[in-house]
Amino acid sequence: MPSTFDYNPQAKYEVRSFDVPYQEALGQPLEATIYQPEGDGPFPAILFVHGGAWNAGTRTGQEIFNTGLAASGLVIVSIDFRLAPDHPYPAQVEDTSYAVRWLKAHASEFNASRDSVGGLGSSSGGHTLMLAAMRPHDPRYTVLSSPDVEGHDGTFAYTIAGWPVLDSFARYQYAQSDGYDRLVKNTENYFLNEDAMQEGSPQGILDRDEEADMPPFLIIQGTADLNIPMSIPRTFAHSYRIAGGDAALEEFPDMPHNFVTEASEATDRALELAKAFVARQLATTAAAV
Repeated sequence: MPSTFDYNPQAKYEVRSFDVPYQEALGQPLEATIYQPEGDGPFPAILFVHGGAWNAGTRTGQEIFNTGLAASGLVIVSIDFRLAPDHPYPAQVEDTSYAVRWLKAHASEFNASRDSVGGLGSSSGGHTLMLAAMRPHDPRYTVLSSPDVEGHDGTFAYTIAGWPVLDSFARYQYAQSDGYDRLVKNTENYFLNEDAMQEGSPQGILDRDEEADMPPFLIIQGTADLNIPMSIPRTFAHSYRIAGGDAALEEFPDMPHNFVTEASEATDRALELAKAFVARQLATTAAAV
């Protein structure tokens, strides 16, 4: 049997996808789409958290990218979660924390390994992912539980985020100053007030020198993204490194927000960077075992 850390980013697999319920703890069934390589396995696993400014979006919104990752030999588990305005902060972090524990508990059902589970997020999903990853034991975030996830923790071995909202308060101020009324309203719908925007900010965690988990982190960011000023990912990557973490920022000239939702050379480059990053993290983990 191969090592559970074996991963060749150049491998090619057929991919099957199917939906499963992963959470009914609050009486609102939530589903995950599993992108599963057809092969011997077990394959490394990644949890995907979609974007949508905390108010919209679905787990299938990044189909090209998720299928491309799965085709290289990764099981991608893409989740839906509760949305604002009906479910304000920290509901999405609660669901994500539960989902990674659920994935570890049920990995064998998807021919996946529970070892070295990574995270992938886009836009507001990148914000949610990083809060869950940096605060994996926060009792506010781990409040959801069930017998099958007991004994599994919410840690991530590594994280990847595309155009993430890494500073929720700074992005709110940017949206106000540049007249992006939709982003202003959606941020207010989720956080309710500016204190929560600052407390629930990954950048704020670093600025306040809070104790935090700091898994290796890859940021994918288009320079023509009108939703995210370049100052946010650049500042976060610098702060993450200063705090002792490993952060790589890959900039894509002239690319807009959400650019990997369409096939392009830039999407292909982003896929190759993500696969190479995963391979490095898994190789490092295997060497340490």
